Amino acid sequence: MALHAREAKLDLVTKHIKHFPDFPSKGILFRDICPILKDPGALTAVIDLFEEHVRQTHPQVELIVGLDARGFLFGPLLAQRLGVGFVLVRKKGKLPGPTVSVAYKLEYGEAAVEVQEDAVAPGEKVLLIDDLLATGGTMYAACELMKKQNAEVMGCMVVIELKELNGVEKLKPNTLFSLVQY
Repeated sequence: MALHAREAKLDLVTKHIKHFPDFPSKGILFRDICPILKDPGALTAVIDLFEEHVRQTHPQVELIVGLDARGFLFGPLLAQRLGVGFVLVRKKGKLPGPTVSVAYKLEYGEAAVEVQEDAVAPGEKVLLIDDLLATGGTMYAACELMKKQNAEVMGCMVVIELKELNGVEKLKPNTLFSLVQY
């Protein structure tokens, strides 16, 4: 994709991120991706940009792994474009059948993510996708879950990265590709 076209797509995506001060609590500036989903051009731009990145840096990817729940919005579209499968990583207790889970710490407590036991084969090359990276806890847990399944984590992708929260540090040595940074 030409540099001008890429910049135009990034601009379109950025213009469709809505900001809500003091949501969900005072002092938080919430970045909402719903306007991206509502606008076919903005949604296409997101998938175009992700597709370009994957084709250039990870052409051998075999699965796109989407994180609960907004990774489910972008992941299947990207997987379809790439001609690869899509796998769900959900909050514990949401998937039927045998599952594998990884627990992780939250600021005030603990949570867990899980995948169906047969969703990822040992050695499969996977890329993880979500809408936003903040502190990195959920994405880190999903990476650990993929490693527990003996998958090869090729990297992580998000629409929005909140750089001030430094979540990317938690993901190392995994790499992060983000479209928009704040």
